[in-house]
Amino acid sequence: MSHVVHEPVAPVSTSRPPEVIALPGGVSLRRRAVGDAPALNAAVNSCLEHLRPWMPWAKVESTLGHTEQMVEAGVASWDAGTDFMYLVTLDAVPGSVIGAFGLHSRAGEGTLEIGYWVHADHTGRGIATASADALTAAALALPGIERVEIHCDEANHPSSAVPRKLGYRLDRVIDAPVTAPAETGRKEIWIAELPTA
Repeated sequence: MSHVVHEPVAPVSTSRPPEVIALPGGVSLRRRAVGDAPALNAAVNSCLEHLRPWMPWAKVESTLGHTEQMVEAGVASWDAGTDFMYLVTLDAVPGSVIGAFGLHSRAGEGTLEIGYWVHADHTGRGIATASADALTAAALALPGIERVEIHCDEANHPSSAVPRKLGYRLDRVIDAPVTAPAETGRKEIWIAELPTA
């Protein structure tokens, strides 16, 4: 998962996923909005040590201006129908940010890739699994989307546990550039597909 949002090419679908998805335990996925930048920036910077081993963008503290640019790019990508960026929020704490998820078009036509992170204070509660489950269903419900992927380094066991729990199939393991300190350069590609008739 990356903060980088690629330039829109063409919409991945004629439709869009839900802007808000309620999850168990008083947590929701909500479409990112420009006004979320301060809370997102604070959430990222407060758990850099947790994110740094696996996230190339977590090398240094992010400025608010940089986060604002990323959020604005994400809003534009949603409007263009190419990427769909969400925040994980606590229902009881309006404006809170405890993680971020995205449905990204970078995996190719007919496919969306789920990227994610959850704040260190909220891991171990099933939030990543519930969020990825909801987004898998939302992605596969979109016209034109037949496949959802989750990519993670083979040493990132907490991340790979998510697709495994959800019944994704490990399609392949590929060599990939090492972009974060704990990566091995071996990337797992997990897939979920629409059932064939």
